[in-house]
Amino acid sequence: MVLAGKVHSAVTTTIYAMMGVMGLLLVNILTVSPSVADDSAADFIEFDDQPLAEDLVLPEWFKLSFLELKNDLSEAVEAGKRGLIIYFGQVDCPYCKAHLEKNWSDRGIVSYTQKYFDVVAIDVRGDRPVADFKGTIHKTEKSYAAKLKTDFTPSLLFYDENGKEVLRLSGYHPPYQFRAALEYVADRHYLKESLMAYLKRGESVASYEESELNESALFSSPPYALSRHQVSAQMPMVVFFEQPTCHACNVLHAGPMLDKNSVEKFKKIDVVQLDINADTPVITPQGERLTARQWAQNLGIYYAPTLIFFDETGKEILRVDSVIRFYRLNGVLEYITSKAYHEYSTFQLWRHRKRK
Repeated sequence: MVLAGKVHSAVTTTIYAMMGVMGLLLVNILTVSPSVADDSAADFIEFDDQPLAEDLVLPEWFKLSFLELKNDLSEAVEAGKRGLIIYFGQVDCPYCKAHLEKNWSDRGIVSYTQKYFDVVAIDVRGDRPVADFKGTIHKTEKSYAAKLKTDFTPSLLFYDENGKEVLRLSGYHPPYQFRAALEYVADRHYLKESLMAYLKRGESVASYEESELNESALFSSPPYALSRHQVSAQMPMVVFFEQPTCHACNVLHAGPMLDKNSVEKFKKIDVVQLDINADTPVITPQGERLTARQWAQNLGIYYAPTLIFFDETGKEILRVDSVIRFYRLNGVLEYITSKAYHEYSTFQLWRHRKRK
């Protein structure tokens, strides 16, 4: 098995494979030695995720918007763009900082974004009114953000020319994957395949050195009879959807998953690990008999690791399908283990209440 703490060079192979889909975004990384490539890849997903001491400043090229989204979209379409990206962020968000510094400071990514999209920023704690695509007025940015369940910042919602949401990215994604998401929407691949399928086409040419998942004593053993829709469970549950040779999975297991506070909270939850590419039989929380691969596809999972939390009746509470570090993971686990989801419908609403 791949032991926790092991971050291996297979990430280089993965990025080479992804280039078949995304172009030459990371040529500078791949032309150096494997050890340097690993360090560079680690830089994309390892950072301090404590709230920022200084407020973030958004890029000047973001659209100056009165938050009348229908008008913003019309102007983007008239300019020949493929749609609109709504950036939901907050000024002290370290994940927002990582996205702005590692994605929207890259000239190639900025140029590509500006070519195909206008970007409108919404502060999830802001008080400006928002008129949505149907003209409905929402009193504040924070009420609109809560309605759209933007649990994690940054959340990027992609809308096509008709104002239809075609992709949602929650949290921070490293450059090679973010560029792929931009191309997925700009080239309208969403009309014929999921983002997961699109990314897998890039991965299909890769050859992996290892074929086993990270181990943890927290994970339940098979068989995976997870049904709880008829008879409620006593505890909430989290399912780790992972895959072998997954650099982000290794980083999660080598860092946040070893944190004592996190471990103690995980002990209050049923914890399951599944390989998103495996034919492992599973009875899902809603009683369906599927393989792990089929369930991951049905859930629209495109990022590894994805953590999906379910309540006692098998209803999904929230999912983490992006880079997650110590502070955010502990916050999510506190929200789950305290069962605050019974009172607050979204993680973000709960966090707002805690700040007051």
